[in-house]
Amino acid sequence: MIESYDFGEIVIDGKKYTSDIIIFPDKVLDGWWRKEGHRLYLQDLKEVLEVEHKPEVLVVGTGYFGVMEVTEEVKNKLKSMGIEVIVQPTKQAWRTFNKLLKSGRRVVAALHLTC
Repeated sequence: MIESYDFGEIVIDGKKYTSDIIIFPDKVLDGWWRKEGHRLYLQDLKEVLEVEHKPEVLVVGTGYFGVMEVTEEVKNKLKSMGIEVIVQPTKQAWRTFNKLLKSGRRVVAALHLTC
């Protein structure tokens, strides 16, 4: 569960992270890096797409100010795989993730922490 978020820092289960992350139900992938810092491509989500039990929902946090762009290719491919995609600035996305997690949905969050 995400406890708090502010520009450049997020606290999950009592641990502070200061680099972009992917949050799975059972682990956190710290130091998530993308092909281009402010564009999200399908290859940037390989860890999400390679898990045995794919998420029902992927919440993408596009940064504090929403600078990161999610390409249409990503949205369309995930939709074709049956994965709902929610794209929001990270200052909203972390709350959406918590809400979905509490409701019992199989959710993963990919969060850009700055910009």
